[in-house]
Amino acid sequence: HVQLVESGGGSVQAGGSLRLSCVATGYQFSSYCMGWFRQAPGKEREEISTIDDDGSTTYKDSVKGRFTVSRDNAKHTLWLQMNSLKPEDTAMYYCAADAGCLSLRLGVWGQGTQVTVS
Repeated sequence: HVQLVESGGGSVQAGGSLRLSCVATGYQFSSYCMGWFRQAPGKEREEISTIDDDGSTTYKDSVKGRFTVSRDNAKHTLWLQMNSLKPEDTAMYYCAADAGCLSLRLGVWGQGTQVTVS
C-alpha cells in the first residue's frame, strides 16, 4: 500500500522559512521521481519542484532561488526547504510520487499540508 504523508506546514510572516517533509511507504522510494505541488484557493494545482531518482531537480520559475528540494532515500523522505516566503506562496502543498517525472500528476499523492504566509 503506497502512502505519502506530508508535514511541516504552518503560518509564517513574509520573509520567513518553512521546511516541508513527505514520508513515503509501500514502494521502492529510491527508484521513483518525487515532486511538490501546491494549490491555492480558486487556482489549479501547480507543480513547483521535482527530484528524480538520479537526484536531478526542477523548479518553477517563481520559486527558484528560494525553495530547495531534497530527498533521503534511506529515510524514504522528501523535503522542501522554503525560504523568503511570500504571501503568494500561500497554498496547500502536496507531495507526489511516480515512476517518471513526466507522469508525476498521475502518480500517488499525499493529503497535503497547509502553508499560509502573511
